[in-house]
Amino acid sequence: MIHSCWKLRLNKQIKELLSKGFIQPSASPWGAPVLFVKKKDSTLRLVIDYRALNEVTIKNKYPLPRIDQLFDQLGEARVFSKIDLRSGYHQVKVKKEDIPKTAFRTRYGHYEFLVMPFGLTNAPAIFMDLMNRIFYQYLDNFVIVFNDDILVYSKSEEEHEKHLRIVLQTLREEQLYAKLSKCEFWLDQIPFLGHIVSGEGISVDPKKVEAVKSWPTPKSVAEIRSFLGLAGYYRRFVENFSRIAEPLTRLTRKEEKFNWTEKCQAAFDELKKRLITAPILALPSGSGGYEIYSDASGKGLGCVLMQHGRVIAYASRQLKTHERNYPTHDLELAAVVFALKLWRHYLYRERIKIYTDHKSLKYVFTQKEINMRQRRWLELLKDFDMELTYHPGKANKVADALSRRPEAFFMNTPKEILEDLRKMEIEVIRPLTEGMWQNLQVQSSLIDRIKEAQQNDSKLQKIWKQTEEGLQTGIRKHPDGSLRFGDRLCVPSGDLRTEVMSEAHNSQYSIHPGSTKMYKDLRQTFWWHGMKREVARFVSRCLVCQQVKVEHQRTAGLLQPLPIPEWKWEHLTMDFVTGLPRTQRGNNAIWVIVDRLTKSARFLPFRVGQSTEVLAEMYMRQIVRQHGVPVSIVSDRDTRFTSHFWKSLQESLGTKLKFSSAYHPQTDGQSERTIQTLEDMLRACTLDFGGAWDDHLHLVEFSYNNSYHDSIKMAPFETLYGRKCRSPVCWTDVGERQLLGPELVTQTVDIIKAIRSHLQAAQDRQKMWADKHRRILEFQPGEHVFLKISPTKGTIRFGTRGKLSPRYIGPFDILEKVGNVSYRLALPPALEGVHNVFHVSQLRRYVPDTSHILDHSEITIGPTLRIEQRPVGILDRRDKILRNRVIPLVRVAWSRDSPGDSTWEKEEDMRKQYPYLFPKTGQ
Repeated sequence: MIHSCWKLRLNKQIKELLSKGFIQPSASPWGAPVLFVKKKDSTLRLVIDYRALNEVTIKNKYPLPRIDQLFDQLGEARVFSKIDLRSGYHQVKVKKEDIPKTAFRTRYGHYEFLVMPFGLTNAPAIFMDLMNRIFYQYLDNFVIVFNDDILVYSKSEEEHEKHLRIVLQTLREEQLYAKLSKCEFWLDQIPFLGHIVSGEGISVDPKKVEAVKSWPTPKSVAEIRSFLGLAGYYRRFVENFSRIAEPLTRLTRKEEKFNWTEKCQAAFDELKKRLITAPILALPSGSGGYEIYSDASGKGLGCVLMQHGRVIAYASRQLKTHERNYPTHDLELAAVVFALKLWRHYLYRERIKIYTDHKSLKYVFTQKEINMRQRRWLELLKDFDMELTYHPGKANKVADALSRRPEAFFMNTPKEILEDLRKMEIEVIRPLTEGMWQNLQVQSSLIDRIKEAQQNDSKLQKIWKQTEEGLQTGIRKHPDGSLRFGDRLCVPSGDLRTEVMSEAHNSQYSIHPGSTKMYKDLRQTFWWHGMKREVARFVSRCLVCQQVKVEHQRTAGLLQPLPIPEWKWEHLTMDFVTGLPRTQRGNNAIWVIVDRLTKSARFLPFRVGQSTEVLAEMYMRQIVRQHGVPVSIVSDRDTRFTSHFWKSLQESLGTKLKFSSAYHPQTDGQSERTIQTLEDMLRACTLDFGGAWDDHLHLVEFSYNNSYHDSIKMAPFETLYGRKCRSPVCWTDVGERQLLGPELVTQTVDIIKAIRSHLQAAQDRQKMWADKHRRILEFQPGEHVFLKISPTKGTIRFGTRGKLSPRYIGPFDILEKVGNVSYRLALPPALEGVHNVFHVSQLRRYVPDTSHILDHSEITIGPTLRIEQRPVGILDRRDKILRNRVIPLVRVAWSRDSPGDSTWEKEEDMRKQYPYLFPKTGQ
């Protein structure tokens, strides 16, 4: 029943709603009671108690956004505006058939809503759906919407003017109206959803926390829940929230008797204090650099998320009943898992550093004996690119953790000491084996040696003499007696320059910068005539840079198109698609054969491991029987194509084999492109129709050959047979059109002429476009070049980190030029299994220097031009248990790896490829 003093307000609001057309008198059998709540502007809002209606309403599952994730979009924003809609729900109409259900009863009559009232269980979801659809293209770009609250954010005032105009125009077009008194514009910080948002980050709204400040001591469980509800809304600002609140949370349990103790009061006061003094939290910038500090105790889990030294969020929770029995190792690991799950949306695909005060967690990925719970958690950990680091002490205390960060020692070093070191011209360095900036070492500077050498350098002394005579040379004498060009130390010619450049380029502290970076670094301290040119020459001759640096120039070698064939199925290309799932028929690969003229293709399934004789029989039955013997075949250097049997077969048939340049798949670009299309079509078939991929392969071949091909301006089927294939799509057109006798022959010849014309035009376009992105690079016999290799390990190694191998090996002599863009190299005996003709894009010119020591024995590569690493032993065994099978695994140690780089591999695969690792019993 409504209080008597509010009856006048009720009557006034009903009249107001009637005058606006929001409600109408009702004769509905439904009828909910009414009450009043206070709004933000202190006015009263009429609210209907729809609890009975909500209980029988089917819930709308439309997701409401998480408030903490909404703020994550604001990373670099500096200007903000907030728009609050005028009675937002009342701007949405109710369906005619649902109007009677909104009826409510009052002292002044029975009414029903024509617009959406407050209090309906599905109202928030409906309104959120409406707002998201209206602002869909702007969400998370410069607009955040939460029900009827709209936040517009921008990086600059110029951007904000544009963004604000777009939002207001959208509201006008959708006929949604805002309440000006509740809107705020062009602010550098703004209250939004109970928080203060600014360019510095996000903080607690002081107006909201004011209620906490004056909150009386709870007298019942309901009052505790109410307090924890408000405090919990801001728990991301309070470090170890759950641990502090544990005494209060315990009182809310059913089996716990309400007994307000000193511990409860202390926890209550501490939470109030923490909320009132809550820090400003940084917003994630999306630029990586995330760190997590995690800790666990017998009462709860706690963690802190940081980025670039600033706190993003705190998180904590109390232990569940069964977790209280976990050993310490499992609790510490549970804290890490808790943090990764909670902040997964920040951390996925980012490099993360996790600091823990439990040393044994460092070895969680390599320990032999793990329980089922740990196995489950390790599967989750493998989804993240993370590094676990031991941090002594309580890592969950951020101030302590920060004081132990490697930079802390250097940042806290007294300024007087650093100034004294600089005045003494002594450089401060760190040994690589110690932590960053720890154990400072002092070394004498090069200045004394340079000053001494300046006295003996005739060119510098001549310039200084000119300066003393009054000429403007730019050289001056420093108070310490050294010659300077401005503030830069003049370095005499000779070994000292080489020493300076070596220190700036290949020391432990520089690690091979490029010539521009190195010059800009050196010119801040040193000077000599022709310094930029000399630095560039020094870097160009560096043997390590030549072997590991990526070339940032256009690809070498102009495009060399193959000649256009004269007739159908005379000139073919071939390739294999391997690594497919094994089907019930035993197939796990596809042989792709394409006619270079008509672009028609054949897709033949087979099993990897079948002999060349079986493949040859398939070739004779499927290709030669239907299309005749081809004139030439272009393929890569797969062992099946280079085998003696295959070469002998094609020689007897009169077919010429043309192999692509070594490790240059662009030579057979036609097959590569066809394979891409084939794989996409197989994926689509599997998703649409299910079943094994070879169940659909004949349909994929039909679809491919009957689809329009841009380079020939028609479908391959039409080029092959003179007309389109009869199919459900073009049934009538093909069926009614008939070609007989000479007419068919004439049209076929015309089609071939048209195809060759289209192909020539396509080749010309392709060559013109490709050559824009290429450059001419030529070598002469006798020159030395580096050979590009693939810096990855063998294909059998799954789930491991890539090895930091060099990009180029060599240098090797050029023996001769082969064709227009390929060269034959003189390879050492260790590479005798590698074909020695390479496309020019795989080569890099060697810049010699007398300091280079060349050793080809350091690197062994396989026929696929990959760094070859062979397993040297089995370290351990375990079984991976799946739902319906068990997979035996072995832990393998590899050559050229450190012991920590051993990997788990399938035992079956290792036995097949490396049988020597498994000696027979009795040997």
